[in-house]
Amino acid sequence: MGVPGPGIDEVGFPVEDIDTSRPHPARMYDYYLDGWDNYEVDRAAAERVIEVHPQVRLSARANRAFLRRAVREAVGSGIRQILDIGTGIPTSPNTHEVAREVSPDVRVAYVDNDPIVATHAGARLTDEGGTGFALGDVRSPGAILRDPVVRGLIDFDEPVALLLVAVMHFVKDEEDPAGIVATLGDALPAGSWLVLSHATEEPYEAYEGGRTDYAARDGVVNVYKNATAPLNLRRRAAIEPLFGDFRLLEPGLVRVPLWRPDGPVPGAEELNNTVFYGGVGRKG
Repeated sequence: MGVPGPGIDEVGFPVEDIDTSRPHPARMYDYYLDGWDNYEVDRAAAERVIEVHPQVRLSARANRAFLRRAVREAVGSGIRQILDIGTGIPTSPNTHEVAREVSPDVRVAYVDNDPIVATHAGARLTDEGGTGFALGDVRSPGAILRDPVVRGLIDFDEPVALLLVAVMHFVKDEEDPAGIVATLGDALPAGSWLVLSHATEEPYEAYEGGRTDYAARDGVVNVYKNATAPLNLRRRAAIEPLFGDFRLLEPGLVRVPLWRPDGPVPGAEELNNTVFYGGVGRKG
């Protein structure tokens, strides 16, 4: 491999492709998780979200814990290859690290649309055999499925765990989120799993008092309007159909702390303030 030229980062992406003028959801999420791979513009935007919804950091951690539990379950069921789309800034333990705690022979293809993620992939995601990173956007599922890195790691004749964790809420209704998931799912054989989590607008509703906090909900959404991808909050009834042909496993689509917890379950108030629904489906 040649030495990168001027203006090219270590994985071959032009530095100018990295947009630091606007907040990026992956870097904001990294900040929620107390990471360091973010810029001032990301931190400022994330702090505005925290101001109107202070529980967002707890939600991010709960979502990350859901990913870990779901990956362990998928690998424990016998799956040995994972397609992780919308990877985000690497946060240890990463998907391949969690998977290999169960079985050391799991292969993982990571995909994200942020070159910043790519700059960290070589050091944290692809420094071991059986892992790779592809720059791609979930809104172009066909391109992801054709990507040579993905094709080199994933055997589409064998069951795959498809991870769409905290990514589909950045897809607008007019971009057909259900169609995107269906395109990806159609490429997978029977026995494959879909692990999906999605932000919801429901935390902004006080069910007992019958009051809806539109100001907090709109405040969060407005912050993301200035980011590189807008936030599209959806209710549970709109999230569940995304699973399509994947049959939801128990306990179904639930707030992420309730999906097969391995520790104490939060109380009702904390659950209501958790912004993510999560579920796991099996094909066939």
